[in-house]
Amino acid sequence: MKRLADLLSAITITEIIGSDAKEITSLECDSRCIQRGSMFVAVRGVTVDGHKFIPLVTLAGASAIVCEELPERLESTVTYIKVPNTSVALGFLASQWWGNPSRKLKLVGVTGTNGKTTTATLIYEMARLAGHKAGLLSTVCNYVDGEVYPTNQTTPGPLVLNEMLHRMVVAGCTYAAMEVSSHAAHQHRIAGLKFAGGVFSNLTRDHLDYHKTVDAYIAAKKMFFDELPADAFALTNIDDKCGEVMLQNTAARKCTYSLRRQADFVGRVIEPRLDGTLMSFNGHEVETLFTGKFNAYNLTAVYGASILLGWDKDEVLVNMSRLIPVAGRFQTLHGPTGVTAIVDYAHTPDALVNVLDTIREVVGADGVITTVVGAGGNRDRGKRPIMAREAALRSTRVILTSDNPRDEEPAEIIREMEAGLTDDMRPHTLSITDRREAIRTALMMSKAGDVVLIAGKGHEDYQEIKGVKHHFDDREVVREAFGQSK
Repeated sequence: MKRLADLLSAITITEIIGSDAKEITSLECDSRCIQRGSMFVAVRGVTVDGHKFIPLVTLAGASAIVCEELPERLESTVTYIKVPNTSVALGFLASQWWGNPSRKLKLVGVTGTNGKTTTATLIYEMARLAGHKAGLLSTVCNYVDGEVYPTNQTTPGPLVLNEMLHRMVVAGCTYAAMEVSSHAAHQHRIAGLKFAGGVFSNLTRDHLDYHKTVDAYIAAKKMFFDELPADAFALTNIDDKCGEVMLQNTAARKCTYSLRRQADFVGRVIEPRLDGTLMSFNGHEVETLFTGKFNAYNLTAVYGASILLGWDKDEVLVNMSRLIPVAGRFQTLHGPTGVTAIVDYAHTPDALVNVLDTIREVVGADGVITTVVGAGGNRDRGKRPIMAREAALRSTRVILTSDNPRDEEPAEIIREMEAGLTDDMRPHTLSITDRREAIRTALMMSKAGDVVLIAGKGHEDYQEIKGVKHHFDDREVVREAFGQSK
């Protein structure tokens, strides 16, 4: 239980009606979770306005209600707290409820279209390799000093987010890394958090189904940097056209990284291979287990963040060589006949281009690349033809297939992808709705030395069809086709 007055000290209040001298049993933004003595925060969501449920939570025994508009009928047993923005208030209240855990950690947030998961995960791994207890909040999985907590969101809501950070503090963690999605920034899910640093990877077309315009998408990413405190660092990819934009209004220490120009942290690709890359960081050579220019950017960001967090420079270089690729991110599987399959989460045009350019760089102009790719349902439809066209431009063969169709018909999604193909691309493109069959076909068509890229789902172990998640793992399908048990 928490004293209401203590909770309210964390937020900006426009008006309060009722007593703040009461105990609160729980903090909720879901009306279904209200119990007697709860505080309810009426958040205006994307599809549902929490203000509509104020009468219901009152009947359920809510003791305090945080809202942007007071209800017409006020109950004498309820304290009403009017605020300018309930989404912002929820973040600060959640942080206060859990004892402001982010202030007890060195928390690094990573944002950008591509590379968030890899960069955040590797910062977490670097902390552990340096001997520190650390936590991670990511698309793939959440970790509290090595203990696994499943996840279904890139950035959780404020209540779950602060509870996880609290778990980290209790477990003795001193560092934490987390992905900061554009949705999370726009919806103020990270309000109330204290960041030690922020990292920007890149920005390309994505999530326009939500943000509507590229400018709005950029603004959502920038919000994170605008709110960083003066004692934090803001590390940005200066090679990206939006890199400098992220730094324009931040109060944090401004730092840059690059593969192409002068920056605070400079990475160089010396020798690329499918199973790793010899790189240099600020002139120091390191053998890494990662492949591709996009991973070179991720690693350079991790190197920069590690130095900015104050870790020993020599130890950082040694630990960079010990890092292991994230599951489903350019994950390489080798078959008994000499075929190489690469499973990658690439689900945007730019990510797909990056992965295919990396493969082409290694296998050469004459190398055979077959790409298996789809597009998610109920998401940005505009990128579907672009995905197909970019795949066809950079592959020997393309198989268009189902991804997570969600509520849409897979065949219709594929038809929209096919619209991006030119007449000379079509003879080299197949459409196979069944993803398992598409992967098997690509592998059967390939011979020794060929590469099959299976893009879009990466680490995911399900397909979402008509609201139901069915078990499906690209890596399992590949291993079965290769006759491998694991």
